[in-house]
Amino acid sequence: MNQPLAYIHPGANIARNVVVEPFTTIHNNVTIGSGTWIGSNVTIMEGAVIGENCRIFPGAVISAIPQDLKYQGEDSQVVIGNNVTIRECVTINRGTKAYGKTEIGDDCLIMATAHIAHDCIIKNNAIIVNGVLLAGHVTVGEYAIIGGSAGIHQFIHIGAHAMISGGSLVRKDVPPFTKAAKEPLSYIGINSIGLRRRGFASEKIHEIQDIYRILYQKNNNTTQAVGIIEAEKEATPERDLILEFIRNSQRGIMKGYSSGI
Repeated sequence: MNQPLAYIHPGANIARNVVVEPFTTIHNNVTIGSGTWIGSNVTIMEGAVIGENCRIFPGAVISAIPQDLKYQGEDSQVVIGNNVTIRECVTINRGTKAYGKTEIGDDCLIMATAHIAHDCIIKNNAIIVNGVLLAGHVTVGEYAIIGGSAGIHQFIHIGAHAMISGGSLVRKDVPPFTKAAKEPLSYIGINSIGLRRRGFASEKIHEIQDIYRILYQKNNNTTQAVGIIEAEKEATPERDLILEFIRNSQRGIMKGYSSGI
């Protein structure tokens, strides 16, 4: 870890086998787990907790203060899990008193120039593609994929295994297992290819498709669809996850392509 051309604050807690490349700056009150590689010209500011076997590429800035006027200097964090890859020039801001931290789960890939704002929660195995902009308080479910240059409104929830087309403007919640595209953002099917790659059986994929037909293709409003799904579809983890997501949506879910928009 000894790198004379890097600055590492003596108050940083860094595992012995972490590699820190030249011209990187690591501030006080930073923790970095074993096996992590920090490229050149990375800045890691106070409040960063980074797990094991991560890779952080040149130009990234981790745990800068939020770009949020309600932030008043309170202690907060960025917490990054294990086996996370953060590519060039990514910016991840720490939390505010609203939640206290910004979280990145295990095995995530954050591609170059993406921005993750304060109080976001990115769950395990998510992929955030180049140039994606996440406003504050966004939640991204496990295995979700957000295509390049998409812009995500604050307080949006993106469900597990969802896939969002590049360049999308996301103003409504995106339910689990779906694909989203068009303007305004709309349901265009379920993420069947992604589900197959992750070991979902054909019967399970068909079950999810049937649920979303009721929600998006049978001319039901959301309340009607939820009632029909609950009454007619056997309770399974996938069904219950979809219903819970819809019921908990604060901004409302995206529309379907058959909704007349």
